[in-house]
Amino acid sequence: MASAKVRVFNDDNFDQEVLKSDVPVIVDFTATWCGPCKALAPIIEQLANELDGKARVGKLDVDDAPATAGKYGIRGVPTIMVFKQGQRAAQHVGLTTKQKLVELIGQ
Repeated sequence: MASAKVRVFNDDNFDQEVLKSDVPVIVDFTATWCGPCKALAPIIEQLANELDGKARVGKLDVDDAPATAGKYGIRGVPTIMVFKQGQRAAQHVGLTTKQKLVELIGQ
């Protein structure tokens, strides 16, 4: 069960929730069929809990939001993107560690 602090992004709410956010946003581009995505899920939940109020953390299912996934050129999942002030500030493709994600957020 996903943490209540992990938001769900989609084609309809991406602009409002991510691009217009006044805090940094970590977007986990994911898919239900992706094994590495499932392995990353607990790390995303930890970050959402730890960064509550300082950053927004959420998932975007590439199969449910093909327009947004296409706009950002998602070719593999998981892909993590950090958005600051509506702009992509950092990106990592593939399974990674919590430490690496914290470093991405700091960029």
